[in-house]
Amino acid sequence: MNLTRYRTKRDFTRTAEPSGRSSPHQRTGRRLLFVIQKHAARRLHYDFRLELDGVLKSWAVPKGVPVVQGEKRLAVQVEDHPVEYANFEGTIPAGNYGAGTVMLWDAGIGQVLDEEPRQALRAGKRVLHLQGQKLKGHWTLVRMRAREEAEPNTWLLIKTEEDAPRISARAEDRSVLSGRTMKQIAAQGGPTWQSNRNQAVRRASGRATRPASRVRRRRR
Repeated sequence: MNLTRYRTKRDFTRTAEPSGRSSPHQRTGRRLLFVIQKHAARRLHYDFRLELDGVLKSWAVPKGVPVVQGEKRLAVQVEDHPVEYANFEGTIPAGNYGAGTVMLWDAGIGQVLDEEPRQALRAGKRVLHLQGQKLKGHWTLVRMRAREEAEPNTWLLIKTEEDAPRISARAEDRSVLSGRTMKQIAAQGGPTWQSNRNQAVRRASGRATRPASRVRRRRR
């Protein structure tokens, strides 16, 4: 676990983003927590995060997660985030790194297929099955080769196998944590993250593992 880059970019006296525990619980196996945060910073984008080795491996996806089979989206790997960031929703104050509104857009279980998660990350290819409240199905993260893109942190997020279930316009702009819209989160102003909200993500992850017929379909 190395959160040095994450911490040096932030002033925790000015932002309520979590600094991260020094020795967090590390989930093992191939079934890992995933979250997607909708982030209206300088430019609107989505942050895809997957738990591994006590941190959230993170990718910024400028145009959002692809939902049509074969569709590809640029995904730029950024610094690892603390696991507690999976519960963050609110406003990062102006003048701070990443200033803007953050919504917990989706949360659930991400299963790494084919390879052990660490080996898949090193190899530059992660085949994933996501079981969230909004996203369900298979996606693949592939690191772009040097001849295609010079930056080693540049990946492609590809929708594989079938199309994802449709997400309504209403659900697109609703938090799975609070049910708020981006406008409502922004209007509240100031930092809103609270550590006791981790129960909400646990509940989201628990619901995601149930049969689809039993999942409360807020997005319909």
